Parts: sequence; structure tokens; C-alpha cells
Amino acid sequence: MSTILGIIPARYASSRFPGKPLVMINGKTMLQRVYEQTQFSKLLTKIIIATDDERIEEHAKSFGAEVVITNPNHPSGTDRCFEAYQLLNKTFDYIINIQGDEPFLHPNQINSLAQICDGQTQIATQMIKCTSHDVLFDIGEVKITLNDKNEALYFSRSVIPFIKNVGKKNWHQHFDYYRHVGMYAYRIDVLEQITKLPVSNLEKAESLEQLRWLENGFKIKCVVTNYDSHCIDTPEDIEKVLRLMNINTK
Repeated sequence: MSTILGIIPARYASSRFPGKPLVMINGKTMLQRVYEQTQFSKLLTKIIIATDDERIEEHAKSFGAEVVITNPNHPSGTDRCFEAYQLLNKTFDYIINIQGDEPFLHPNQINSLAQICDGQTQIATQMIKCTSHDVLFDIGEVKITLNDKNEALYFSRSVIPFIKNVGKKNWHQHFDYYRHVGMYAYRIDVLEQITKLPVSNLEKAESLEQLRWLENGFKIKCVVTNYDSHCIDTPEDIEKVLRLMNINTK
């Protein structure tokens, strides 16, 4: 069985929401909620928080989390995860990059990725079926085109494939479209390689980091999940999350 390190990246300096990990949601910070949800997964060998800020470090230690301080200038959570792994100076087979701004994270989302960390999988992520026209054509939702092994051929903000002779309003009824749910598992040797790659042309075009990996020949296994992601990107999102919490705690 693979050894898996769960890493929760938690930056303080968010352009849209500074100090986001420390925002209070029904009596607990967002970071603490994510950490506690992550602990319900029994398939992780270890869980750490990777941050760039002493305030987050101090708070994380207050609820018993292990923390590493990483460079504040990382361009992505992927790079922060690799540095955090190096700082631990311990060996793992895989890392799962757990979104630090999803207090609704369900442990089964982590488990579904952990279960395919079998040594053969290079990178894994999740997807959920598109069931409406509005979601399918929302450019904020990243869609995935797959091969017959559920490996990603392409990620796009556009809708691929185009269905000929069918009105766009009905495309989702004629093809199984999936959108990306952004949690990643990386095999350690692959993570080291992808953090050294230069920004690619497709990545620049779509502003999607994972296209860099595909352009360089890495395979991304996609796992179906029934759990949607509910990110907090702005202060306005907190009210939406609180409504969801009320629904889920009835």
C-alpha cells in the first residue's frame, strides 16, 4: 500500500481575500475546518499544513496541526507542496494537494484519489458530471476531455467536443461531459519533474497549470466524484458557504 502525504497549502496573501485561511465560519476558522475534515480520511499516512505566514503557523499549531513554513513566492500550490515535502525530509510515495479554501471538503473525495495511488498513476484528479447547459457553458468551469481510460486528453474553459447537428442547449443530453474538481494526487517522482517545467503555450492560453503537464507527456487519471467543490474565493462567498452548512447539518 502506498504511503500518502496530505498537504493543505494555506497562503495568507490572497489578492481577493487576504488572510482567507483565518476567516471564521460558525465558530471555527476555515483552515481548522479543512484540517478536521481531512483527518476523517483514513488513507493518508500523514497530514501537514504548508503556509507562508507565521500567523497561520501559530493558529494551525493551536489546534494540533503540523506546519511547515514555505517560500511566499511560489507560483502555485503544486510548487508549495513540493517544497513542503522536501522540508519534511521524509519519504512518501504520493502527495495529495488538499484545497485549503474548501471547508465543505468531504473525506471521501480524498479517499477516491488515495485509492488509485497504486504506483502506476502519475497524477490524479477528480471530475463531476455536467448536468445542465448553464454549467457546461460557464467559462469559469473547467471541462475535461477524456480517453477510454479516463485519462485527461485536454482541459478547457470551452466545451469540447463540439456536437454537430445538435443545438447547444441540448449538448449535455447527448454526451457525458465532465467538469474538473480541483484536488490533485502526485506521485513523488512526477511532482519533482513537473515543478521544473517551464510555463507552456496551452497553459498561457487557458490559464490552466495542468495543461503544462499534458503538453509534456504526463498522464492525469480522472476519478468521478459526487461531491462538488465549494471554494471561498471572496468574502462574499462566506454567506453562501454558511447556507450550505445549514443545509448539510439539518
